[in-house]
Amino acid sequence: MSTRPQPLPRSHFGHFETIATRWMDNDVYGHVNNVVHYSLFDTAVNRYLIQAGALDIHAGAVIGLVVRTQCDYFESIAFPQTVHAGLRVLRQGRSSVEYEIGLFADAAPLAAAVGHFVHVYVARDSRRPVPLPEVLRAALQALTLPAPPTPSTLQA
Repeated sequence: MSTRPQPLPRSHFGHFETIATRWMDNDVYGHVNNVVHYSLFDTAVNRYLIQAGALDIHAGAVIGLVVRTQCDYFESIAFPQTVHAGLRVLRQGRSSVEYEIGLFADAAPLAAAVGHFVHVYVARDSRRPVPLPEVLRAALQALTLPAPPTPSTLQA
């Protein structure tokens, strides 16, 4: 059995944010540079949380700090493609959340890249971890989907 990461289908994600690529996102190789993928993750997660009323970036008492990111790349994305960022909550702890984000170029059925992004929620003033606020938990609930079947669970 292979442990090599595989691109995920759109059905793996319950919510999508649409983000336009920019000319400056392309690197000298003609595709979106790897560091831009991390910016897309950050944009998708935080846009969703702001729109859901779960994050006030200017005056909220609780903010999310990124403590870990990771990405697997499968296909190139390039300007002027549109990215559809699929969001899913993998784990939710007392003060942390692990998101899984799939980046889909235009109407592609499989993710060009899949990333993981961990936020630890802290008090804005002290930067000490705090329990996830109820409004945040409610917003995260919409992104928490049952795990799709895998080949090993289908054979059981």
